[in-house]
Amino acid sequence: MVDTAAEKLNKLREILADIGSVLVAFSGGVDSSFLLAVAVEVLNQQAVAATAHSVLYSGWELEQAAAVAERLGVRHITFEMDHLALAGFAGNPPDRCYLCKRALFVQMQQIAQREELAWVAHAEQIDDLDQRRPGRRAGRELGVRAPLVEASLSKAEVRELSRKLELPTWNLPVNACLATRIPYGEAITGEKLRQIAAAEEDLREMGFRQLRVRHHGPLARIEVSPAELSRLAQQPVRKQVVAALKEVGFAYITVDLAGYRCGSMDEVMESSEQDDEE
Repeated sequence: MVDTAAEKLNKLREILADIGSVLVAFSGGVDSSFLLAVAVEVLNQQAVAATAHSVLYSGWELEQAAAVAERLGVRHITFEMDHLALAGFAGNPPDRCYLCKRALFVQMQQIAQREELAWVAHAEQIDDLDQRRPGRRAGRELGVRAPLVEASLSKAEVRELSRKLELPTWNLPVNACLATRIPYGEAITGEKLRQIAAAEEDLREMGFRQLRVRHHGPLARIEVSPAELSRLAQQPVRKQVVAALKEVGFAYITVDLAGYRCGSMDEVMESSEQDDEE
C-alpha cells in the first residue's frame, strides 16, 4: 500500500529526529524551504540553514532565502563560493553540477563540523532521481543526507505539504543556478551570468513566472510556460522584451516554441549520446 503524503511527512519527522542535528543546504526554493521547516519543527536550534553566495545565483533568490529563514526563525549561515575558480568548472563540462555540488558539500561539512552539527542534508526529492543530476554523485560520495528521498516524498507532495504548513514557497516556480542557461562546452563567465540574471529579472518584472533565458552567444532563447507563450508574442510585451534583452547585451532574441522544460540544455547531449549508441 502506498503511503499518503501525511504518512510520508511523519516518516520525514522520524528521520530528522534520528539525525539529531543538521545543516540544511538552503536555497529558499520549494524543496529546501520545506525540508528546513520540518527540520526546525523537529530539531529546533539543532537545525541550521546554510546558503552559498555566488555569481551563479540571482540576487532575488538570496533575498528570498533570507526572508524564509527569518520567517522560520532559524539560524541562517551564509558563505561565499567562487564557483568560477573551481578547477574545470568554467569550461562547462557535462559533469559541471558534480564539480559544483562537491565543492559546496565539502564547504558545508566544514561548517557543520565547526558548528557541531552531525549531518549535512540537501533537499533532493524522488522526482529528481529520474532526471540527469550529476551532483547527486557528490552527495553520495560525501555522505550527505537526502531526507526527502529517504521519506519517498515527491515534488507534488512537497508542494501539497508546504501549502498545508502555510509556507510561502509552496507554489514557487522551479529554479536552478544560472550556469544551466549556458550550453555545455561553452565557457561560463561572470559577464554571461550577470547578463542572464538581468534578462530574467526583466522578464520577471513583466509578470512571467516560469522562465529561462538560455545564452547562445549573441542570441537569447527565451523559455516560458506554454500558457504564457501567446502573451510573450503580443504587443506591447514583445517590443518590451526585445528592448530589455538588447539593453543587457543580446543582439538576437528568440522564443522557444516548446516552452519551458527542465533540463532543456541536456537535450542536445542526450541526442548525441543516442547517436553514438546507434
